[in-house]
Amino acid sequence: MCNRYHPTGRARIRDLFGFVSVESVVAGPQDWPEAIGPLQPGPFIRPNGLHVGQWGLTPDHSRTLKPTRQSDGKTFPMSTNNLRVEKLEGRGVLAPVWSRGQRCLVPADSYDEPYWGTGKNIWWRFARADGAPWALAGVWNEWTDHGTGEVLGSYSMLTMNCDAHPLLKLMHKPEVDKATGQPLPAHLQDKRTVVPIERSDWDAWLNGTEVQARELIRLPALELYVHGAADPAKQVDLRLQ
Repeated sequence: MCNRYHPTGRARIRDLFGFVSVESVVAGPQDWPEAIGPLQPGPFIRPNGLHVGQWGLTPDHSRTLKPTRQSDGKTFPMSTNNLRVEKLEGRGVLAPVWSRGQRCLVPADSYDEPYWGTGKNIWWRFARADGAPWALAGVWNEWTDHGTGEVLGSYSMLTMNCDAHPLLKLMHKPEVDKATGQPLPAHLQDKRTVVPIERSDWDAWLNGTEVQARELIRLPALELYVHGAADPAKQVDLRLQ
């Protein structure tokens, strides 16, 4: 999963997507920081233009903009900046917005993942080899504050299993057996990656059918990436498999 990234600036979004200003009726901030973490404002592209909202999708039933769920009369926080594509159907947060066709693209110059190959985390940065920004597969929602009537936007990046990818499967701390504390074998790991959408597929992702969109959820080619330690002083050599 991705928990921090560097969003594309307004000028590059304008040049890439053709949007000059925020074309959103959604209230809230109209700008974003240079580096984004969960629950911070960021840009996302919907069919009708550029929007700014919270990175962390707020479900319809949440009592606050910060995603929450209710259980046994209690309210619990939720982490929704990443949503698993395996949950496109069912009773989770993703299924309702997916069924309504609320897909978006998240423009990012780069994103970071934790690399644990040395036994401790090294933030590993991923950018496109062609120098263009990423357009990452996402979904969006609008949530109404019942106290003020204010409509607020939010979005999430979709993630898929990447155990078969020679580079991406090296990221993240290995999952361990709860009973023994030892790393699980490779076939029981569930390494995750965000899903880039190529420029030729943007329209299909934003405006196509559900079937067309599902076909675009696939592991990205290794050749798309230029990557390395976010801090050059911590650079190590990765052994791709």
